[in-house]
Amino acid sequence: MRVRSAALAALLAVTALPAGAAAGKPEIAVEEVTLDNGMKWLLFPRADAPTVAAGWVARVGSVNERPGITGISHFFEHMMFKGTRTLGTKDLARDLELVEEQEKVQAEMRAEREAMRERLRRGEIADLAAPESRSPRYKELEARFDALVKEQRALILKDPMDELYTKHGGEGLNASTSEDWTIYFVRVPKNKLELWAWLESDRLAEPVFREFYSERDVVFEERRLRTESTPLGKYEEALNSVFWEAHPYKWPVVGWASDIPEYTLAQAKDYFATWYAPNNLTGVLVGDFQPAAAKALIERYFGRLARGTVAPPPVVTLEPKQLGEKRYQASAETSPTVRLLYHGVPFVHRDAAALDLLTDVLSGRTGRLYKGLVEGRKLANEARASSDFKKHAGLVQVEAVVKDGQDPAAVEKALGEEIERLQKEPVAADELQKVKNQAKAGAYRRLSSPFFIAIQLLVYEGLGDWRYINTSADAWEAVTAEDIQRVARDYLVPEKRTVAVFLRKEGTAPEDPALAALPPQAKAMVKQSLARIEAETDPAKLQEGLARMQAMAAQVPAEIKPGLEYVIAKTEERLKALAGEKK
Repeated sequence: MRVRSAALAALLAVTALPAGAAAGKPEIAVEEVTLDNGMKWLLFPRADAPTVAAGWVARVGSVNERPGITGISHFFEHMMFKGTRTLGTKDLARDLELVEEQEKVQAEMRAEREAMRERLRRGEIADLAAPESRSPRYKELEARFDALVKEQRALILKDPMDELYTKHGGEGLNASTSEDWTIYFVRVPKNKLELWAWLESDRLAEPVFREFYSERDVVFEERRLRTESTPLGKYEEALNSVFWEAHPYKWPVVGWASDIPEYTLAQAKDYFATWYAPNNLTGVLVGDFQPAAAKALIERYFGRLARGTVAPPPVVTLEPKQLGEKRYQASAETSPTVRLLYHGVPFVHRDAAALDLLTDVLSGRTGRLYKGLVEGRKLANEARASSDFKKHAGLVQVEAVVKDGQDPAAVEKALGEEIERLQKEPVAADELQKVKNQAKAGAYRRLSSPFFIAIQLLVYEGLGDWRYINTSADAWEAVTAEDIQRVARDYLVPEKRTVAVFLRKEGTAPEDPALAALPPQAKAMVKQSLARIEAETDPAKLQEGLARMQAMAAQVPAEIKPGLEYVIAKTEERLKALAGEKK
C-alpha cells in the first residue's frame, strides 16, 4: 500500500528521485523501544538538517467507534489542540469551573433534544435541527450556554500549542484522522526536542477539553464543507455505506450528521482513557538527535504516563461475503463517472502486494485503462484504478470519467473487459517489471526527508506494521504474473463488486476537463480551495497562498499536480480581478 488518498499523497509529496537510486533497496535502520507503561517508540537518527520530525500515533480511528458516537475519533483530534492545565488559559480555576457549568447546561439540553426526537418520531416536527423545532426551554438553555462559552473564550489562549512551537522554531504542527489511526506531528529544531517531549506528554497527561461543546459546531461545519457542500461528497458517503454491509468502515470518518451534536464530555473522557493511554500509542522521532539523549527524554516525560486500566477492545465485526452485485446510481453536479468497487484485503495481507501492482498495471498515462478507454476507444476523459488497504479490510476501485456523448453503460462494459483480460492473460514480463520499478522508485522518493519518513512510520504503525517501509520493495519484487492473474480472478469478480454510476444532474454545465481528470478526493479539495479563493478579498493573503503553492508545484505527486496548477491559475485570476476592482 502506497498511501493513495489525496490528503496523504499531498502530505507525502517529495522531490524527484536521484538518478540511479532505484538500483538498491529502500530501507532504514529504525530502533524500537518500549517503555514500562507500554508506549512504543520508533527512533531513526538522520542528520540531514538540525531538526527532528516528531510525532505519535494513537491506534484508533472511526473503525473503533459505534453508532451514536461516529466521528468522535476525528472530533478528538480537534480536542487535543485545546491545551492543558498548564497551557491555554489565563485563569485555570475559572476555566475549569466553566467546563463543569457548560456540562450541566448541556445535560439539560440533551434532555430537551430527546423530547424533540420523540416529537420527530410522532411527526409533530419535520427537522430536528430547524430553529422552529426548539422548545422555549431549549432556547433559554442555549442562550445560557452561549454566555458561558463567551466568558470562557475571554479566558482561553487561541492556538496555544501552535503559538509555543512557532515561537521556538517549530513548524508544520498538524494532525490527521483515518478509519484506523490518528496521528499528531511537528518538526522542531534539534535543541527543542525537550520542549516537544514536555508539551506532547503534557497534553496526554493533563488535557483540558476546553470549548468541548462549541467545538462540535466547528466539526459539524467542517462536515458541511467537505461532505454536504461538495458535488459528490454526500453521494460518496452513501456509496460507502452501500459497499460495506456490516463492517464499521461503513460510516464516515467525520461521523454521521446526527451523531456529532450528541457527543458528551463523559463519553470523551472514557474514550480518552481507553484509546489515548500510552499502551495504545507509538511515538516516532526522525532526524538530528542522539539516541541515548532522546531515550532519556522519552523516559522522563512519557514514562510518567499511567498505563491504561481498560484494554482497547478489538474490532470483531467482519464483512460478510458478498453474495451478489450491488448497484448505486445518483445524479450530481459532476461529470458522468462509472466506478467499480471490489472487496480487497487488509494492509498486512499476503495478497496486498499483488493487488497493489494490479492496480498499477491499470493506472497512469501508460496504464491499460488510459490506453484502452481514453486513447483507444475514446470512451472516457480519464480512467484509473487504486487499492486501499485498511487495517482490517480493503478495497480495490476502478473508475472512468465518461467522455461527453458516450454511454456510461459502454464505459462500464469496457472497464469490465479490461479486468477480464487480467484474469485470462498473464501480464507481460516487461509490463510487470515496469510497475515494480515505479513502485520501488516511489518508495525511494518517500525516503527523501525525515519528515516524510516520520509520517510513513506513523501511518504504517497505525495500519499494523511500520516495517512495511522496509519490506514493501521485496514484496513487490516477489509478485509474479501468475499472482496478478490469481488475485484478479479471486477478488475482481462481478458478484463481489459494487457498481456506482454518477450522472450529470440536469441543468449542470459540463465540468472543466482539468477537474474531471482528478481523483475524486483531490477534486473535492480543489473545489474547496476555489471556494476559499473566491471568498477572499485580501490580495496579500492570496499572494501569500500563491507563493506557497508555487513552491510546492515541483514536489507534488503527478496525480495531484494538475489540481494544484489549476488552483494556482485561479488564484492568479482572482488577484487580477481584485486589482481591477480597486481601479
